[in-house]
Amino acid sequence: MRPLVLALVLLSCSSPSPKPPFPEKFYFGASTAGFQVDPGCPSGACVDTNSDWYQWVTSGSELQDLKELITFEPLDHAPGFWELYEQDFDRAQKDMGLNSIRLSIEWSRIFPTATDGLEGDALAAVASAENIAAYHAQFAALKARGMTPLVTIHHYTLPLWIHDGVACHKDLSTCTKRGWLDRERIIREIAKYAGFVAKEFGGEVDLWATQNEPFAVVLPGYLLPSKDRVNPPGLSYKFVEAKAVMNAMIEAHARMYDAVKANDLIDADKDGKASLVGLVYPITPTKPKDPENRLDVKAAENIFYLYNTAFLDAVTLGKLDADLNGKPDAPEPVESLAGRMDYLGLNYYTRITVKGTDTASLPLLSSISNFDPFSLELWEDYSKGIYDIQMFVKERYAIPMMITETGTDAASDGTKVESWLVRHLEWTKRAIKDGADVRGFFYWSLTDNYEWNHGMNMKFGLYGVENDAAKTRTARSAVATYANIIKKGDISAELLTKFPPE
Repeated sequence: MRPLVLALVLLSCSSPSPKPPFPEKFYFGASTAGFQVDPGCPSGACVDTNSDWYQWVTSGSELQDLKELITFEPLDHAPGFWELYEQDFDRAQKDMGLNSIRLSIEWSRIFPTATDGLEGDALAAVASAENIAAYHAQFAALKARGMTPLVTIHHYTLPLWIHDGVACHKDLSTCTKRGWLDRERIIREIAKYAGFVAKEFGGEVDLWATQNEPFAVVLPGYLLPSKDRVNPPGLSYKFVEAKAVMNAMIEAHARMYDAVKANDLIDADKDGKASLVGLVYPITPTKPKDPENRLDVKAAENIFYLYNTAFLDAVTLGKLDADLNGKPDAPEPVESLAGRMDYLGLNYYTRITVKGTDTASLPLLSSISNFDPFSLELWEDYSKGIYDIQMFVKERYAIPMMITETGTDAASDGTKVESWLVRHLEWTKRAIKDGADVRGFFYWSLTDNYEWNHGMNMKFGLYGVENDAAKTRTARSAVATYANIIKKGDISAELLTKFPPE
């Protein structure tokens, strides 16, 4: 062999192999939420009747003023995950090779009755032993398949004993179970609940999320209920109450974080850490309708701050803006809030286009009433936005992150779900390449689910669900594609040609 050829051969042999596009222990998963998937079991005996959302979607006669916003579809049309979870885990693992599932624990299943004043053995005595055993069985089923659970402790729903959504919708001034407006009570009790589940399931769970999308409780619950989303109590322009709820949820995250850390002392996955605790938040990019119009630009900046930065600054940096006036209350971080975020879960669906009005530069919170809500253009299919939010987190907060939800309504499937998956996963791969510390990607959702006020009318599942006796699942186009990506550890050039990102 000639010396030059030999040198080139030796050089190629000694060159490091290309860095894989996704980290070695990257979580490829799919997400679910208890209220949305648990009901509808073939046995017909798995509906949790003790939550405000159960009350909300079964109270059509009392919520006639919201009949244009809520379908009131029967919950027995849901996919029945409470009984069929092993089949769903089999599909996730065998069909796609997923190594993780995001699921939630329902507070009202663990504690169907009030926990005020209870601690220790007295608290355990009022917990549902049957439902605790059912969650243990779910975690055991995941472990048997080599899959890691990511567990959301609070995914919107509140027990009826702490929130009467119907009564508060009718008259917020006289209802007695006020949910997030009973600040001291709910923070105390939700932290107690978080500590209880952390201790009970800490030997099986290391990945925890305290809350899911807290601003999606504030906005459609107290400011702008709409067909897109209406949460209990479904009130409009309650600015004082909206601020109170937001601040309560900020503190609740910190107290839940502390409770999980104090009670989950078992390193279930043997990685040297007993728990990683984060928050799931839907960062929503905004853009002005007209970039040359200062009112549109200011309105877009205000909405980005209100939707995203105000909450995240408080729970990551300890910079609390309690009045939502656009600046922290104090120059120094709030010690009781700061440093309580091991990772941030990012939900991404769309970018919002904002058109301002001549009052768009008024104080921040009041500005939400000073632009026409109909000028908010929603549900733009903009896959680059998932890259933008990951780079925003990298630059502003410098913490690990996971994509905990992204997906699209697949009512007329075709290749819509497949396209969404490929494009958003490709932009996530590029964010990793550009330095974002991304640890996982969870598609929303594993199966079709009861999509809150929409019922089963929105189809987000990798698997469709029939409303038959067996709740038959049917794989959509993205299932085989997701499996191919996971097996290869990358997205093929063929897929990128077929579904090019913006």
